[in-house]
Amino acid sequence: MNVELNLTKIAVALALVGAVAASVHYVQASQAPAPMVSKPAPANINSISFAADAPQLASLKVSVLDAMALPVSEPVNGRISYDENLTARVSSPIAGRVTALRVEPGDPVKRGAVLAQIDAPDLGTAQADWRKAQSDEGRKRLAFERAKALFDGEVLARKDYESAQSDYEQAVAETRRAAQRLKNLNASANDDGSFGLRSPIDGIVADKQINPGQEVRPDLPNPLFVVTDLHHLWVIVDVPERGAGAIQAGQAVNIETDAYPGVQFPATVERVGLTLDPVTRRIQVRCAVANPDLKLKPEMFARVAFLATDGKHQAVRLPNASLFADGIFDFVFVETKRGTFEKRRVHIALRGHDSSYADDGLASGERIVTDGAFLLNAEVSAYAQ
Repeated sequence: MNVELNLTKIAVALALVGAVAASVHYVQASQAPAPMVSKPAPANINSISFAADAPQLASLKVSVLDAMALPVSEPVNGRISYDENLTARVSSPIAGRVTALRVEPGDPVKRGAVLAQIDAPDLGTAQADWRKAQSDEGRKRLAFERAKALFDGEVLARKDYESAQSDYEQAVAETRRAAQRLKNLNASANDDGSFGLRSPIDGIVADKQINPGQEVRPDLPNPLFVVTDLHHLWVIVDVPERGAGAIQAGQAVNIETDAYPGVQFPATVERVGLTLDPVTRRIQVRCAVANPDLKLKPEMFARVAFLATDGKHQAVRLPNASLFADGIFDFVFVETKRGTFEKRRVHIALRGHDSSYADDGLASGERIVTDGAFLLNAEVSAYAQ
């Protein structure tokens, strides 16, 4: 019995030893390094090419971008307005009723041209005053000449001579006053109560607030006509305080409008305000812009970029849609030849809301992918894997 019990114990012990050995072998096998499988390393892709009929090309937009002077700050909003030095707001200096219109908005006019004809009773009064003053001056001139002749012949007393002289001088002054009144009205003595409202400058009729039969008077709140030279305009910009120190008179400016996207109009800073608005903390800057083809219109909104004063720091302006990040760096795609695009790293010197300026990595005149760069980068990444 004891022998059988001992044999059983020995068998159990051997089984335990075998189980422990199997466990150790399994653990060692699981910790052993896996066998190396050779796998080709991905290629370093910097460019990708498509066939001429590849569908991917339809989703890409490529533009030629030129270098320009680097702006000193992000573009700010501005407003196009009349050049007030070349603008006249014409109102009627006399009360009356409009009988005829001679011009319409858009018509060029010369200085002194009649804009509207007005029936003005007050003009008739002014003309009558002038004629009366002329007649009175002539009568008193003759009286003075007679008094002088009598005084020289020692027939007339000095008191009567001086009185005649004083009356004549007063008559001369009254004639001048009446003539000056007609001159201020831009009228002549032959208008006979029909007043011609005239343009004081050469220019283009930009606005008209007058109709036939309308009653006009000098105290109307709005001018009847606006005559201006639309070939020269102003751009009024409210610049934030932080950018005011980099702006000075004579500085070059680029202007863009929503009406002509992508078209830049050159301008020049004329005046920089001397004080800041205490509410908005902005300073007003006035720029002059030439408008030879009349594309720009007063009251248009514009985006104004103030360029560096030295003009030597050049950069390529990029739409933000053309930029994409890879790690901590910025990249664009450049079309090196038809259907072939190179991924190129660029340095962004100034980043704006809609566009940015790259001063390194690109040359002026290169063809840049301005729309579809993210899709193109996905194609490159998929091909690299």
